[in-house]
Amino acid sequence: MSDLHWTAFRGENRIAGGSPVEVVTAIGAGGHDGVLVFDDATGKPVDLDLRGTLEDCLGRLPKNEVKPGEQPERRPGRPKLGVVPREVTLLPRHWEWLGEQPGGASVALRKLVDAARAATGAQDGRRRAQEAADRFMRAVGGDQPGYEDAARALYAGQAEPFKMLTESWPKDVRDHARYLAKDAFATGPADGK
Repeated sequence: MSDLHWTAFRGENRIAGGSPVEVVTAIGAGGHDGVLVFDDATGKPVDLDLRGTLEDCLGRLPKNEVKPGEQPERRPGRPKLGVVPREVTLLPRHWEWLGEQPGGASVALRKLVDAARAATGAQDGRRRAQEAADRFMRAVGGDQPGYEDAARALYAGQAEPFKMLTESWPKDVRDHARYLAKDAFATGPADGK
C-alpha cells in the first residue's frame, strides 16, 4: 500500500484526503475544475491528469509497487535490502580515509549518514513541517489576512501566535495549515533546551 497522503481542495474547501486512490476517487473523473491536490508530506501541489474515466485517472497514479505477476526491474546493488547505487564525488583524502575504515567505504558512509540523521532528526522534522505548511499556505492561504505574520511565526516556532494569526482563515484552510505545521512547534533536544 502507498505511504502517500494527499489532500484535495476546491478553492478554500477541503474535498478529500487520504491515499492517492481515495483522493482521485473522491474527485472523480471530469470533476477536477478548480481542484488543487497537495502531498501532505511536502505541501507541494500534485500534478494530476484527471482526463477521461475514473479508471483512466487511477491508472495514471504513481506506481509504488510491483503488481502481482510483474517482474521487478533488475538493478545493480542489493535490491532486496533496498540498496541503491549512486555516484558520490569526494576528494582523494576522503576516499583514503573511507578505505581505511572497517567494512570499507560503503559501511563507513552508511554509519556517518545514520549518525547525522540521529543527531539532526528532530530539527529536520521541524524544518520539513515548516516547509510543507508554508507551501500549502502560500498556495491556498497566501491572500488570507495575516499570512505573512503567520509564516514568520511558523518559522520562528511560535505556536500560539501562529494559531492566533490563522484563526480568522476559512476553516478548512486554517485546519489543514495547522495540521501540516503541528511538527514545526515540537520541542525536544534539538532546541538546545
